Amino acid sequence: MTMLSRAGKLLLGGSIVLMGYGAAKDPGGRTAVAAPTLAKIREVVPLPDDDELLVRVNGAVQTGAGAALAVGVLPRLSALAVAGSLITTTYAGHAYWTVEDPAQRAAQRIQFLKNAAMLGGLLVVAGS
Repeated sequence: MTMLSRAGKLLLGGSIVLMGYGAAKDPGGRTAVAAPTLAKIREVVPLPDDDELLVRVNGAVQTGAGAALAVGVLPRLSALAVAGSLITTTYAGHAYWTVEDPAQRAAQRIQFLKNAAMLGGLLVVAGS
């Protein structure tokens, strides 16, 4: 593994660890934001009714898999785990197309695109 590859995995994984840890430790408003998306997913997939638990589990997956990616343990599997988690997180948490206020819409678009860029990096790792 090259130094650039190691640095990239450390930066990507480390960022994901911080995001995931925050969600696992204190879901806060994330639970209410995720609720409509979780309700739609429950129409197809049998999930527990506890939205806060699901937000915490999602954060724990991001924390664990992000840490594994950062230190280079099973990087492809770690990247895929985070990618799966990040897709739902991004859709549920940053649906900028539903926001009326222009400033809030712009802020949510930035967050959506940041997550999309992270997802791109994860797919590069998973495919390498």
